[in-house]
Amino acid sequence: MSGSEKSSTPKFAGSDQEDPLVKGARIRGERHRRKLREGDPSVARRLAQIGVLGWIIVVPMLIGIYLGHWMDHAFYTGVFWTAPLLLIGLAVGCWSAWRWMNSA
Repeated sequence: MSGSEKSSTPKFAGSDQEDPLVKGARIRGERHRRKLREGDPSVARRLAQIGVLGWIIVVPMLIGIYLGHWMDHAFYTGVFWTAPLLLIGLAVGCWSAWRWMNSA
């Protein structure tokens, strides 16, 4: 091979990053091989994952409710802080769950 020949892996123009299609295919192939090697997860493992997913979403919401309730009592503002902090907790929880699901 001479120095002017290109490698077999496609690259972005002017970048050292790998093509997203090739990267996605490689990741999918690795996941498929792992599934063939390890088999399907048990029912107990799937139920545990569902439970963890629920807690990942609920805990930030509860923290938002607690902080909002505390701030509302400290500043005598009704539910001025509780409602937005609940929604922020929900957003953080859903984002965390999304990251956790995509990392597996």
